[in-house]
Amino acid sequence: MEEKHMFSNRDLAKLLFPLIVEQLLNSLMGTADTIMVSNVGSEAISAVSLVDSICILVVQVFSALAAGGVIVCSQYIGKRDEKAANRAASQVVFTVTAISVTLTVLCMMFGRPLLRLIFGSVEPEVMSAAQIYFFYMALSFPFIALYNAGSSIFRAQKNTRTPMVISMISNALNIVGNAVLIWGLHMGVTGAALATLGSRMFCAIVVLWYLRKPDNLICVRNYRSIRPDFSLIKRILAIGVPSGVENGMFQFGKLAIQSTVSTLGTTAIAAQAMTNIMENVNGVGAVGVGIGLMTVAGQCMGAGRKDEARYYIKKLTVIAEVTIIVSCLAVFLITRPVTILGGMEKESADLCVYMVGWITIVKPISWTLSFIPAYGMRAAGDVKFSMIVSCITMWLCRVSLCVVLCRMFGFGPIAVWIGMFVDWTVRAVIFTLRFRSGAWAKQRVV
Repeated sequence: MEEKHMFSNRDLAKLLFPLIVEQLLNSLMGTADTIMVSNVGSEAISAVSLVDSICILVVQVFSALAAGGVIVCSQYIGKRDEKAANRAASQVVFTVTAISVTLTVLCMMFGRPLLRLIFGSVEPEVMSAAQIYFFYMALSFPFIALYNAGSSIFRAQKNTRTPMVISMISNALNIVGNAVLIWGLHMGVTGAALATLGSRMFCAIVVLWYLRKPDNLICVRNYRSIRPDFSLIKRILAIGVPSGVENGMFQFGKLAIQSTVSTLGTTAIAAQAMTNIMENVNGVGAVGVGIGLMTVAGQCMGAGRKDEARYYIKKLTVIAEVTIIVSCLAVFLITRPVTILGGMEKESADLCVYMVGWITIVKPISWTLSFIPAYGMRAAGDVKFSMIVSCITMWLCRVSLCVVLCRMFGFGPIAVWIGMFVDWTVRAVIFTLRFRSGAWAKQRVV
């Protein structure tokens, strides 16, 4: 009977719908952002693409740390220990602040050498624009880290609407800022960077303000008086660090791939940049389902209801698969118009459409099982297994195949996606076997 489950269909809809909308809007706004930048020229979009491959690494690490907070807070809520959930939330805020500020300082000191180390082979005009863009992105790291922490705390208490609204307003501000600074004031890459920085500052300030409200199940107040609780920080990092390493390895792998693609010329870089964006868009709805699954499975595990966690992992995996099929078809239909709106050269546009076509065919077959069940298993504390598997498949399948096919056999940027398809398939098999074994449910978080 439906009422025997911890989450009704209505509860799931209220939890998942804002997450899907938020993820979708973020990607669509990112696409609009890229279209605006691409009108500045191929050098500009190439520079933004290269820097974003680094910045996404940073954002993914912060997201993983925030996910550690979601899981710890969710399990405490499942145990009905709201006091411990509030303590954990304050430590999430403290931890991401300390780490992000340190990272910003390091990037400000070593940003230029880092860019030259990774992308030293690119054209001088692209490198110059990349250095400008990276400077402002480094300044934004503490703000995006705090927003991720705050939104994760809201998700742990099943409030996904507040982060969605904040994100929607922020994205609108970013687009308006781009229009004014890029098209109105002709500031190019600098304008795009300032618009992104401003929108991230807005997100952080607003989400922290809303966390102060006493009617929240989890309320974080008096930020300046927060002191480290190393026992709680250890629990959060025990979940967040393996997930961060996993996400970090994905992004390092992408950097290795991007470094290979960057040797193929501006046409290939531009085509790959737009294809990456389109692939992100067609997957964000399912990613939203996976993020929601962490809250659902975390509360089930905290309440000691492992069978419930297993049930919801299966149910939300089906929902994610339907989402992937619909979104892949929709994105394929808009790919050609997007390349036209973006002012892409014909050769780059044709290559982009070709690669998106293959993604549309393969992604519904293997992507869902390679990612969604893993969200639920991580919520149970099974993070080390996921980290090890993901890192191995990333480097053996995705990166190695790309480098070999691209540099030895002249496949071009399609080699990136061949490696990706193999990676998804191998992961899907391994995580399905892991889920069926039940070993993931024997972990302990709180």
